[in-house]
Amino acid sequence: MSVSKPPPPPSTSHLAIPPPSASAPSSSASSPLATPHSAAPPPPSPVKISMQEHFAINVCPGPILPIPQISDFFPRFHDYPCTPPPPREKKILKEETFNGETGVGHLDGERRGETDGNGEEALDSDDDDTYLGTLEFTLLFDQENNCLHCTIHKAKGLKAMDSNGLADPYVKLHLLPGASKANKLRTKTLKNTLNPVWNETLIYHGITGADMTTKTLRLCVCDMDRLGRNEFIGEVRVALKKLKEGESKRYNMGLERIAQNKEANNQLVDQGAVVAEEERGRILVSLCYNTEKSCLLVGIIRCAHLAAMDSNGYSDPFVKIILQPDMGKKSKYKTSVKKKTLNPEFNEEFSYEVSLDQLAKKTLEISVWDYDLGMSNDFIGGVELGINASGQRLKHWFECLKNKGKKVEYWHTLTQQGAPSSDKPD
Repeated sequence: MSVSKPPPPPSTSHLAIPPPSASAPSSSASSPLATPHSAAPPPPSPVKISMQEHFAINVCPGPILPIPQISDFFPRFHDYPCTPPPPREKKILKEETFNGETGVGHLDGERRGETDGNGEEALDSDDDDTYLGTLEFTLLFDQENNCLHCTIHKAKGLKAMDSNGLADPYVKLHLLPGASKANKLRTKTLKNTLNPVWNETLIYHGITGADMTTKTLRLCVCDMDRLGRNEFIGEVRVALKKLKEGESKRYNMGLERIAQNKEANNQLVDQGAVVAEEERGRILVSLCYNTEKSCLLVGIIRCAHLAAMDSNGYSDPFVKIILQPDMGKKSKYKTSVKKKTLNPEFNEEFSYEVSLDQLAKKTLEISVWDYDLGMSNDFIGGVELGINASGQRLKHWFECLKNKGKKVEYWHTLTQQGAPSSDKPD
């Protein structure tokens, strides 16, 4: 028994176009009006396109566009060099007159060929076109009391250092060469301002005429940051040799970021090396011989610029005095201890019962010590006053013996050679 196979299905092509041979008889049969000689061609059927081909044509009409990169949004990351902005004009502040005195201000963009007597070369920071602001202050040297008065008035137009566009500025002072915590002074901090007004006077004690010829005052403006390190804004420097005794001179100077010259720094270090080896600080002592009570009154007033003996950069100083030859316990005195300072103020007075004839043959040994709890005290420096002394120390002793009943005050330099001969650290 044979079974006929069904005819194969028509091919499913994407474009189903009817064959012309099959359509001719059907069209002629369906139209009775048509004649064999005047048969019209059938209308073309629409082209059928699959859905996949339709999507392919509409989705990709042209070339694929490049994906935007991050450099398109941040031009400074481009590989090609960008055109730098035009440089700012560097202006010079005009001279301002304050009570007959003039102070010249400089902007940060300038280079000063000569600094104030230091031989240092003042250079600008990396951002040459950044204006840091100006600082206004007054200096006065009182030679009679050996004091340098520094009045910080105000600053103007400081550079913003905080995220809020403001700063928390303060001013700190150092004496160069030999900047350290011993000769550091600081103003109070003013919050959230670029134009602070301090009107605060800071005093350096124990400044002699010799210091005025060799020292330079450095004034730094900084921004206080409680969460991190304080930031440096700018500084100015003034050579003290340009300041006359008893003259109050007012300055208005532009802040700078000074990069010191290595050769100049080496010279300053060499000049200060001899002083650093000998000087350990200074002490202000008063002597007075009271003829009514036949006693010598020794006043320990204050010390200045003491050497730091502790790891925190400070000392806990106290003063010991001994009248030699040793007179027993009555010849030894000690002041109170001042904690964590290099410029202590004692204002303590001690009395020695001794005749004027015997006093002329004696020597007063003064020594400054750093107190250490549970350990031996560290010797900072000392000085000897007496007939065997020389220079200012001998002059002080003679004036005390000559001017009976008069208190005579002198500043003396502490040296390591001034250690007391018969006293041991305790």
